Parts: sequence; C-alpha cells; structure tokens
Amino acid sequence: MDLRLRPLNDLPVRQFAKYVLYWTQMNRRADSNQALAYAADQANALRLPLLVYEGLTCTYVEANDRMHTFILQGVPEQQKRLEALGAGYCFYLRKRRQDNNNVLYQLAADAALVVTDDYPVFITAVHNARVPARIGVAFHAVDASCIVPMSAFTKREWAARTIRPKLQRVLREHLRPVAPIELRHRWRLARPGWHTAVTDCNISALAAACEIDHAVKPSLSFTGGRPAAEKHLHAFLLDRLRRYAREKNSPGSHATSDLSPYLHFGQISALEVALAAERHAEQHQLIATEFLEELIVRRELAFNFTRFCAKFDSLEALPDWAQLTIRKHANDRREHLYAPEQFEWARTHDPLWNACQKEMLLRGKIHGYYRMYWGKKIMEWSPSMEQAHQTMLHIHDRYALDGRDPNTYTNILWCFGLHDRPWGERPVFGTIRYMGYDGMKRKTDVAAYIREIEQMERTGADPFRLS
Repeated sequence: MDLRLRPLNDLPVRQFAKYVLYWTQMNRRADSNQALAYAADQANALRLPLLVYEGLTCTYVEANDRMHTFILQGVPEQQKRLEALGAGYCFYLRKRRQDNNNVLYQLAADAALVVTDDYPVFITAVHNARVPARIGVAFHAVDASCIVPMSAFTKREWAARTIRPKLQRVLREHLRPVAPIELRHRWRLARPGWHTAVTDCNISALAAACEIDHAVKPSLSFTGGRPAAEKHLHAFLLDRLRRYAREKNSPGSHATSDLSPYLHFGQISALEVALAAERHAEQHQLIATEFLEELIVRRELAFNFTRFCAKFDSLEALPDWAQLTIRKHANDRREHLYAPEQFEWARTHDPLWNACQKEMLLRGKIHGYYRMYWGKKIMEWSPSMEQAHQTMLHIHDRYALDGRDPNTYTNILWCFGLHDRPWGERPVFGTIRYMGYDGMKRKTDVAAYIREIEQMERTGADPFRLS
C-alpha cells in the first residue's frame, strides 16, 4: 500500500471524529478498490465507521447529458454494494452553479481523515492540488487506477519498450486481488439533508434538471454502472478474448472489450479485468498476451506520461524530433482544409472518416484502430498541427465516455509522434507516421463499418449494444 499512498498534506488525523471519509472521485466502485480498502482499514484502526461521498457537479468542462447520465446510472448499485459492506453512502448532485459547493468541507469537518483517489489528470488532479491546504484534516490520495502504482516509477518513460521491462519485473507482486473489505463498525448515522436519491427511474429527470449541455445525448451503446461493466467483461471473456489478437483492428468483428468507459469512470478496475483475463485464458488454453499488453503496458505508460509530464495536453510534450518536423512542415500545402465545426459534425469528403466521427457522436467512443486514422486525418486537413490537436481534445472532452483520461491525452499525442519513432518524410506529416484510406481498405472491412454506423444513425439504436 505504501507505493499507492500519497499524503497530500501534513495535517494529523483528527481526534474525536465521527467517521473516516472516502471521497470517491474517479474510482466509483465498491469492488477491487484499493482506495476504499485503505479508507476501511483506517476506519477499523480508529474504531470508526466509514462514510463514502460521491459528487457530481454541473461545472466540469463540457458537462452534458451523456457524461451525467453515465455517472448517475452507476449510483444505485454503488449505494447498494457499499451499504452491504456496512459503509455509509451519500451522493450530492450539484444541479446549478449557485447551488452549494461546500459539501466536501462540511463532511470533512467531522472526519478523522479524508481519503481520495490519486489521478493525474482532469478535475481530480485540480482538486488534489487545491483541497489539501483548505480541508483542515489529513488528506490522503490512493492510486486505485493502475495495476502497478504510478509511484513505482520516478520519472517519465519514453516508450512502451522502456516501461515494459520495468513493469514486468514488479508486475506479479501487484497483480493480486484486493482483499475483501470487512468493516468492524457499521454506519448508523443519518444521511445529510442534501443527499440526492438516485434510482433507475429518476436518472433522466435528474440530468434534465442540471445546468449542463443537453445537446449531447446519452450514448446509444453504453449504460453506466457496475452491472453493465461486469456484463461487458463477461461478454469479452466468453466470446471476444479468443478472437482479440487476430481481429482487434477490425471494427466489424467487435473483438475488443469496450471497457474503456467503465475503466475511465472507475466502475471496474484494470486489476480485476487483468486477473479475469489471465484466469479465463488459462482455463480455456487461450493466449491473452496482446490484450494484457494494451491493458497494462500501454495504459500504464499513459498514466506515467500524464503523471510526470506537466504539459500532457500540449504539443510541447512531444519528443524533439516530432516538434522539429512539425515546425519544418508547418507551411506545407493541405489538399483539404476543414474548420473544427466541420470535423465535429462529420462533414468531410471522406466516408470512412465521417463514419468514425459519427461513431463518436452516437456511441461515445471510436474503435481504437480507427481512432488512429481519425486523428491522422484531422492533422492532414487542419491548417496547423496546433489546431488539429485542439480539435481532437474538444471532441473527446465533449463526446467521449473514455475522454479526459490519461489514455486520451496519450493516444491523441501518439498521432503526432508521442511514444513512436520517425518514419519516411512526406508533406504535412514530415517524419510522423502517416495513415491513409487505401491502407485502411486493405487491412479492414471499411464498407461494413460504414454500413454499421449508417444503420445506427438511421435507426437511433446500436445493434451490438450489450448494456
């Protein structure tokens, strides 16, 4: 636990407190959660009950119906499972900007200490920088997102090839189930008056009452919450894992796990997914190596990058060779040029690119291999690489259920050369890797993918929806 634990202030544990408080910001689950386990251990040691606080505000960047709905869908099961453990649970939905924004501090006033999630990006990173000095009690962050804790590394790694051997040396000591939580003191206090009751029946009404962007509708493909995450994991193990290595780059095969939204919102952990994949592969004589490479090596490289690079959302984070080639080719002629709004609404000349963007608009994510093509073409058809980068970030912030994530920032910058190497020089891209339409047609069934997205757009339903 020492590598996972990061005290964010030097204040002592409060004496004569009512409870230990776990503020779940990113790891919104009762299962396989080292931050929750640490908070429970502290509560037991202090002979106190545990209170879990979860909030959802209207003020985060690009707050909209899609993100709100996905998070709200996870609340009923979260409350059910935490209460079954004996923990208290309260949820606060801040609907309007003028509503109370002091709930955490009210709860912290009666807490022996506050435990939260250690996460290197987005609003959690902002909170974890600002809150510790103001909260008035010990404030501890725990890394429950990575299999190997981020703190196991002391510097930025530059590629998968440099982090892979380091991960492999310590992986087995961390690739173990989280011990079951046993709380010795059950929660018996009343919930605060501001607690928001969330049920399966009132989620739409709650989202509609919030001061957020209602133009971005919920995903046609993904329902939020722990049961949906478990359903996706089960479907992947039952049918897709055996096909993953040979079919992962073919969207029409639906061989990937589709777990990225659930990993991002912490409704399932990478640890339990990895353990389940290993176990299933061993039982059925399958090889899970390529899936585990993506889940562990590539994902933890992204967390390492955002942890140790302050400018993870800027082209300044690129290696020197990529920045040099971008400057060298900045004035190259582009055959096609599109404004950010044309990209956002899928109005280009390229039917494959338009289908990728429509998948984002409808599903809330793009198939991983096609997202590379999607990004490369935004680079090719934007007046500058800086504008291309901002367009990609904006679209992910607004529409992607797996956006604002270490993987998001890393995968977008991969299009510009991050964690890659120089290739043959060509216009616009310089020595940055290029991807073209003809290559996609050779390697994948482009026509089938376009038909699938057109069907979704026409019917307003996803025929491959699991949850």
